[in-house]
Amino acid sequence: MKKKISFLLLAIIPFLAQAQFGGLLGKVKNRVSDKVNQRVDNKMDKAIDKTLDKAEGKEIAAQPEAASPASAGDEKSTIKSISKYDFVPGEKVLFAEDFAQEATGELPVNWNTSGSGEVVSLEKFSGKWLQVHNPFIYLTSNTKELTENYTAEFDLILQLKNNGWMYPTFSSGFFATNGEPGTDNVFLKDYNKYETVVATISPAEYKSSRVSLESFTDAKKYFKSEDKIYSDLENYYGKPVHVAIQVQKQRFRMWINETKVFDVPKGLDTAYKMNQLFFKVGATNYKEDQYAIYIGNIKAATGLPDTRHKLIEEGTFSTTGILFDLNSAVIQPTSFGIVKEIADVLKENPSLKIKVVGHTSSDGDDKANMELSKKRAAAVKDMLVNDFKLNDAVIETDGKGETQPVADNKTKEGKVQNRRVEFIRL
Repeated sequence: MKKKISFLLLAIIPFLAQAQFGGLLGKVKNRVSDKVNQRVDNKMDKAIDKTLDKAEGKEIAAQPEAASPASAGDEKSTIKSISKYDFVPGEKVLFAEDFAQEATGELPVNWNTSGSGEVVSLEKFSGKWLQVHNPFIYLTSNTKELTENYTAEFDLILQLKNNGWMYPTFSSGFFATNGEPGTDNVFLKDYNKYETVVATISPAEYKSSRVSLESFTDAKKYFKSEDKIYSDLENYYGKPVHVAIQVQKQRFRMWINETKVFDVPKGLDTAYKMNQLFFKVGATNYKEDQYAIYIGNIKAATGLPDTRHKLIEEGTFSTTGILFDLNSAVIQPTSFGIVKEIADVLKENPSLKIKVVGHTSSDGDDKANMELSKKRAAAVKDMLVNDFKLNDAVIETDGKGETQPVADNKTKEGKVQNRRVEFIRL
């Protein structure tokens, strides 16, 4: 019997070599022993089951591959998968950074870091990205107060491949500087000096990735969550994930893709006004050429959009929250929340007729922007009609391209504000 157990342990060594928790070895030894003595009554995980079957000479039936996350082209699956996504971005853009104007190979202008970071282009993904390293902190160039109600969004790529070490953690959050410069060196180490809220993603394998949240006031801990398992994260290693955060006074909510990972009513103190965004990478034994972490498409906005009031009483509602693929009319799944808001208003007011108008920034060709804005408006109508079952006859569409800016196209924030979709009551 001991020889058989030893043989079976050797058979599952590759599985153990990839595990990221030191205590797993002893656990597996005990469970394998139970398997041999009482297999029916004590079930192990699938990996060990398959190993036992193989060791005992049993034929293993081929298993179908798990379904991959819905692709951008699979609109039905995409909409269904995010039906509970209720994030709605703030009304006015305060800070935006897509690194488009930044020099490749260097840290963005007016940012600060405790180590190194550089803007890069990626072969598989459009736009520019900031590559961040461990164990460093990154302070953005934002200079505006975030008020008491604000949102932030960014895209994150975790290029990770397991070789036995713990992956680096990735943290993002906000802090208050109480009138001091937001990129001052003091905040590279003492960002908890006044008020801070930080969410930390701890990537792992075998559905054990975790997310945690904590906040501080005057360098003292104000709130700390339990670790929350986010088992889906590993399916997105090497792909962009969208992180969205919404703060309403003390309430902190956070989404990773379509999953709401936090909704904490009293997660923050309100002693200070937040005015800085930051990112942080934890220490790891991986070498720089063995992993990569990128962030991009950062946006912070303020205000609570009052869709019903603006559309019904004021006659117009405009949003930068409906996002599209680059130079495309394909609506990104994370736009679901704001489109649902519009759909709810129309369903509650069936006699209401609207016009959907697309707008762009001044980047690119004038004629191409005009055509793109019309296609994007039509795509929003299609989503309202096909996915929310609204009456086609009550929705018209148009596009104005770059001809009706509402902000300065010379600034990053202005360009983001101009890339909007407007809903006009008819």
